[in-house]
Amino acid sequence: MQPTAETGLKIVVVGGFGVGKTTLVRSVSEIRPLNTEETLSRAGEAVDDTAGVKGKSETTVAFDFGRITLGPRHVLYLFGAPGQPRFWFLWDQLFAGALGAVVLVDTRRVDDCWYAVDRLEQTGVPFIVARNDFGGPPYTPRELREALALDPEVPVIDCDARSRESAARVLITLVEYLTAAARRPGGDA
Repeated sequence: MQPTAETGLKIVVVGGFGVGKTTLVRSVSEIRPLNTEETLSRAGEAVDDTAGVKGKSETTVAFDFGRITLGPRHVLYLFGAPGQPRFWFLWDQLFAGALGAVVLVDTRRVDDCWYAVDRLEQTGVPFIVARNDFGGPPYTPRELREALALDPEVPVIDCDARSRESAARVLITLVEYLTAAARRPGGDA
C-alpha cells in the first residue's frame, strides 16, 4: 500500500465449492493475489462434495487476497472465502469489517450458495449475487431470486469470473448497491 493510502475498504467473495471465487479475485486484483490453494486429494473426497466440479484439482483452504488501488488515499481489499463446509468457520472472521460481499453462484449447483446467503443475512453484511456462467441452466435473475428467497432490492447480475472487466462490473454493482442503500432513509450500509 502506498504511504498516502488512508482508507482500506474490504469486500468478501463467497459461494459454494468450485464456483470461481479464486478466479474472480485473480482476474481483478492489481497485485499477484495471495491464495491458499492446495491440491485436492483422495482423502478429501470423503469430506468435500466434488460433484459438479469435474476437473477441479485445487481448492482454497484459508482465503484468497487481492488488492485494487482506488485512488491515492483509498485501497480495496478483496478476500475470497473457501467454499467447503469444513472451512465455513473462517467466514465470520472474513466478514468482520467488510463493506459488503459478493455471492457467486453456479447455476448448475444453486443449492451450494444457500449457506452464503443465509450467513450474510444473519451477520447483516450487505451483498449482491453474481451468476458465474458455467453453461448451466439459464435461470433468469427473477428465477434465481425466487430460488434463493432474496430481498427484492438485492442485485442479481451475470458475470464471467475469468474476465477482468466482468469481475470489475461485479464489484462496481456492489458499490452502487451499497451507495444507494446508504442514501435511503435510515440507510447505514
